[in-house]
Amino acid sequence: MKFSMIFEAQIVDTSRKGEFQVMHECVEQAVLAEQMGFDKVWAVEHHCLQWYAHMSAPETFLAFVAGKTERIRIGHGVVCLPFRMNHPVKVAERVAMLDILSKGRVEFGIGKGGTPQEAGAFQTEMDEIPAQLEESARMIPKMWASETFEHDSPTMKIPPRPIIPKPHKDPHPPMYLACTREETLNQAGEWGLGALVLGFGGPEDIAQKNAVYRAAVKRRTAASQIPAFPVEHLSALCPASVLDDHATARALGYRGQRYFTEAIRHWYDPSGAAPAPRAEIADMDDRAVLEAQGEELVAYLHEEKITVGTESTGLFNTNHAYGTVDDAKGYVQRLVDAGADEIMFLIQMGTVPQWAALETIRNLGEQVIRDVR
Repeated sequence: MKFSMIFEAQIVDTSRKGEFQVMHECVEQAVLAEQMGFDKVWAVEHHCLQWYAHMSAPETFLAFVAGKTERIRIGHGVVCLPFRMNHPVKVAERVAMLDILSKGRVEFGIGKGGTPQEAGAFQTEMDEIPAQLEESARMIPKMWASETFEHDSPTMKIPPRPIIPKPHKDPHPPMYLACTREETLNQAGEWGLGALVLGFGGPEDIAQKNAVYRAAVKRRTAASQIPAFPVEHLSALCPASVLDDHATARALGYRGQRYFTEAIRHWYDPSGAAPAPRAEIADMDDRAVLEAQGEELVAYLHEEKITVGTESTGLFNTNHAYGTVDDAKGYVQRLVDAGADEIMFLIQMGTVPQWAALETIRNLGEQVIRDVR
């Protein structure tokens, strides 16, 4: 069983001062995670999503963290693979360089980059992305395996070139795919990639996704496999706020999750009507607001005859590792029992203060990870 953390660099204060503060707070959290026995840290890649994720250059963040740590693994969760967002040659070069400098500690996750807000900044249409992701994903391991690489397709031409440097890990770092839907779980399994399940659905949802993923793994063939070696590994997202005081931990967790949810809805709502996230909601209860918003969404999806999937509704699930150490142990064990190979803690949510994030990391490392492992 592995334990990790994922960073969005989510913030309330979007000024330069606020961005400076959140980046250095994330580094402090990552360094403490190594000291507390965590196995990995992951960093997302998002672009132009104010409030929700200011982690637009994870390769720089991860390199900085690698230089301040010795053991903890450094994960791209994920590199977005639309061609104009990240050219496959540049991805191969950057990941290999990070793997060399970190002495083989890189975990290489890939994904789409999920919103028109992001894709549009790179002159990319959303319907172009799935094919580009697969084409790029299949090219990159071949670049690492070849002295000279070339590629010629209707969408990408690369003349014969040595793609250098090569990764420290031979033949290359382990590969993963960001998964929220059944479609991507099937791709991850059939392609020989680990599954980074980045949803809030909870243990029952993880159990269902685990079944889909393991079935897809069994369908993998030599032709469908992307990397030089397959990775069978399911990582389950686990929002966490773990403090000595049960009520405070839950209040901070619910508020952070509500802010997270409002921020992501602001950018993912195709109508453009979702408002900006709110740090404070006066005397309203954050948990009640989350649950009410979830009920409204389910009603809307039913009315519009849209399939209700946990990639949407899971955001409003308030059953997570919020509370005391004992609360967290019980919840984490449920994720383990559901089939997770890795618990990926989401601690850095926009409104969560640094003192609470650091205390959560200490409590997880000193008590939860130690006992569950």
